[in-house]
Amino acid sequence: MASSLTKASAGNPGAEKTFFGHPRGLATLFMTEMWERFSFYGMRALLVLYLVAGGPDAKTGSQGGGLAMDMATATAIYSVYLAMVYLLAMPGGWFGDRVWGPRKTVAVAAGVIMTGHLALAIPGQAAFFVGLALVAAGSGLLKANISTMVGHLYDGPQDPRRDGGFTVFYIGINVGAFAAPLVIGTVGQNVNWHLGFALAAAGMALGLIQFLIGTRHLSPKSSEIPKPLSAQERNSTLFKGLAWLIVATVFYGIVTFTGHFTIKWALLPITLLGLLIPVAVLVRIKRDKELTQTEQTKVSGYIWFFAAAAVFWMIYDQGGSTMSFFGENKTAGSVFGFDFPSTWFQSVNPLWVMALAPVIAWGWLALNRKGKEPSTTRKFAMGLWLVGASFIVFVIPMAMAGDGTKVTPMWLVTIYMIQTVGELCLSPVGLSVTTKMAPAKYASQMTGVWFLAVTAGDCITGLLGLAGVDLNGAAVVGAQGVLAVIAGLGVWFSRKRIEALMGDVR
Repeated sequence: MASSLTKASAGNPGAEKTFFGHPRGLATLFMTEMWERFSFYGMRALLVLYLVAGGPDAKTGSQGGGLAMDMATATAIYSVYLAMVYLLAMPGGWFGDRVWGPRKTVAVAAGVIMTGHLALAIPGQAAFFVGLALVAAGSGLLKANISTMVGHLYDGPQDPRRDGGFTVFYIGINVGAFAAPLVIGTVGQNVNWHLGFALAAAGMALGLIQFLIGTRHLSPKSSEIPKPLSAQERNSTLFKGLAWLIVATVFYGIVTFTGHFTIKWALLPITLLGLLIPVAVLVRIKRDKELTQTEQTKVSGYIWFFAAAAVFWMIYDQGGSTMSFFGENKTAGSVFGFDFPSTWFQSVNPLWVMALAPVIAWGWLALNRKGKEPSTTRKFAMGLWLVGASFIVFVIPMAMAGDGTKVTPMWLVTIYMIQTVGELCLSPVGLSVTTKMAPAKYASQMTGVWFLAVTAGDCITGLLGLAGVDLNGAAVVGAQGVLAVIAGLGVWFSRKRIEALMGDVR
């Protein structure tokens, strides 16, 4: 998308420059997020393929030089990585609120992400895991704070330009996500894996440079620390952090020196934490005695949406693992005589989002004018049915490819389309209902709680991979699809009970 600037008023030559009628700072944040998503989705497109390259599950004749892992381990690493990105969004928001302020946190985050991609560009397993950890940490730091800064550009929640500004910002996300597999994926998969990771680092570097240049256009509020840590809180936080670091170091030191360390020793504790922390956070909020009875009731209703979202993301996020693996090994890599690498399939979802989001948004408004717009619970049920249907449909091409036949790419294009419609039914609505049902005490934290649903869903997939479950088998794929459909039915038949718990929220 072109980042052209227009005047606020054609009849006023001295008017402040704007970005499509929005504050000029939106251009800075748009481009920062676009380049960050470019680096993130480019690396994501390569991740699973790089992990299995040179191993028993790699495509015959494909580029070697990867980590030669089996697909189950690769899926577990991929799932845990995504889970950590969303889990770390909560402490990322905390750093912005209590330590550095949003602007400094985003600048640091971009540098951490760039460093992580550079580490991935260095051959070797040690550099790979260091790089992956840095990218996850940086993405978590950036995710919550850059959205906060978009909000700072406007004169409060009632500013009529605010929703449109977030829509423009959302376009930047999808432009970056669409372009990344076409550029980074092609170079990494066809030329050299590490050159692809280096391109991801270059993308983030461009994002960081233009962010630093454009910070003068951001709101002064973005540099403020809303609630700085007191000296006592800072010392307590450092002490707790060091204590946990010492515990982890001692534990893994013992495991390593006794010769028992394997990759599962690293992945399993993280995966379990990714499941336990979301549960612990919800329990802590639910048991808070400072909440009013109405707030307690709404939290009970919100748990339904949280659990449903976890099931949804468990399937949806396999677009970069199970579906990526199928695209590489079981799908024809050509259309009308034009050959393309399998990483290009990762561009299909953002393309569908950009094509379908305006249509679905218009559809909801049209139904609303007629008094027929589905409620939040119905939209959640629809999202679960659609993501479940996508995996049930997925069983068909898997069966067709069972004898070694390469299926047409249109199968994956269709499956991604079904998932995208499901995403547009559930994801925006889920974020909205999260803010509406949040207790006043936790108003600023609930967005992070919503991201924990993604963490929980990805950790379920990670545990299945660590347990050796063949997530690329038709039986398991079909079972997951049926599970999502059943979950959707559960939400549908419980909708009156859930809506009663929601109180005045719809």
